[in-house]
Amino acid sequence: MGVSKEPLGPTWVCNPLLITTCRCQPVCLFDRHMQQQDEPLHSHKITKSSNAAPFRRVVLSKLSCKEGHSGPTYESMQAVFDLKNFRPAVNLSNPTIANLSFTLYAVLGVNEKTQILTTFLWLRLYWQHEFLVWDPDECDGVSRISLPVRELWCPDIIVYEFVDDDVSQACPYVYLNHTGRIRWDRMLRLVSACNLEIFSFPFDVQNCTFTFGSYMHTIRDVRITPALTFKQMSENSKRYLEASGEWELVDILGETSILKFGVDEWDIITFWVVIKRQPMLYVVNLLIPSSFLMLIDILSFYLPPHSVDRASFKMTLILGYTVFLLIMNDLLPSTANGTPILGIYFSVCLALMVISLLETVIITNVLHHSTMKYKEVPNWVRVVVLKHIGNLICYRFPEDIQPPYLPQKDKPENSNGVPESCIIQTASQTPTQHPTSNGGAAALPELQQICQHLGDVRAHLTSLQKESELQGQWCHVGYVLDLLLFRIYLLLISCYALVIICMWCIWIRQT
Repeated sequence: MGVSKEPLGPTWVCNPLLITTCRCQPVCLFDRHMQQQDEPLHSHKITKSSNAAPFRRVVLSKLSCKEGHSGPTYESMQAVFDLKNFRPAVNLSNPTIANLSFTLYAVLGVNEKTQILTTFLWLRLYWQHEFLVWDPDECDGVSRISLPVRELWCPDIIVYEFVDDDVSQACPYVYLNHTGRIRWDRMLRLVSACNLEIFSFPFDVQNCTFTFGSYMHTIRDVRITPALTFKQMSENSKRYLEASGEWELVDILGETSILKFGVDEWDIITFWVVIKRQPMLYVVNLLIPSSFLMLIDILSFYLPPHSVDRASFKMTLILGYTVFLLIMNDLLPSTANGTPILGIYFSVCLALMVISLLETVIITNVLHHSTMKYKEVPNWVRVVVLKHIGNLICYRFPEDIQPPYLPQKDKPENSNGVPESCIIQTASQTPTQHPTSNGGAAALPELQQICQHLGDVRAHLTSLQKESELQGQWCHVGYVLDLLLFRIYLLLISCYALVIICMWCIWIRQT
């Protein structure tokens, strides 16, 4: 008997146990040359595997059933279980079609420092087993049974972003349909790498990628397609996702593509899971306490700048704000790639507090300095601070005080309103206006002593007046700088508040 050495393709060798145990008269198909000879099945002898290449056969049989026994018999399935290490395809040139879908049940954690997302998925996987087929009418109407997954071949589908072991509870059984369709439902605790953007924390929206694909089998062996539409997966996940946590699901998007690496190609399904953070926890624990402290610091500007209590008050406030930041440091995410805008906001607020304290110290030092050490306000300080900055911030001098940057007018009168010439003239004319007498000669030294005392009083009053004018000028310089810092403080705080409100509005619109 001449047998062609060219087989039809990769086929399975007939199992004698399967032939003897099948109750539904299995049909073994030989290669094309033996089919042409149309020889009976029992006339051919099954040889060893070394000489079995010309005699490879494909088993196209159904599982057997017994009367009074629901479902296929164990003996008929055991022969298939023995082949669990091989892909269940009659023709190995045809790929096995696998369908998968998942439901996002919970977001267990997001680690911004290590860029890791931990989720819990309900994964459903379908594939076709061409050797596990039976007729429900012959098996007492049984159309679906459960089998242990360890006895079956399973497609090696993994998540490419997986970075840790799966510690979820294993599901040891699968459902098998009478057509050979297998459904495997399992729980998956997925620890995956994700590029987390934390700049808009706590109003951030994260977009993480789940890429499902076979680790070993190329598209020649396994093809992967979605079992449901991406919209259906998203709706199911929104329905079952535990909403009591910190994160909320926005949408699940996806696409199918082919991964090329050298000459090999793999089927992959890429899912984009979009989640957003619930910010209320951070608003209550971070923003509101910080806003209260900043409000108190703003109100401290209404204290007199030369008051010592103002400096001590600001020092106490800075100490309290520092303790607040240390306590709330664990709530702020930190990465080497960037800093959240909320952290920048806290740093700017602390810097403004320190600057306001330094400004208070400088003003206090100027206003409470020794009287003899007061100096004239430099001309550039008058022009820059009192004139330009004062006009910029709309600083108004009192009506009875002339602005220091204007040219000073000479004051011919002394502090008592009497012209200086009159006092000198009176003192000089005193001896001539009153004739000399015996009592006048004795009173002249007394009058001279009185005039000397009056001159000392006049010089002291003049010194006090000049000191008061210098102190008033430096005080106005301090007031202008204090008001300037207050306006800058309000401007920066308002800008940051508007940015946070806008980010919150954008977060609400994405709901």
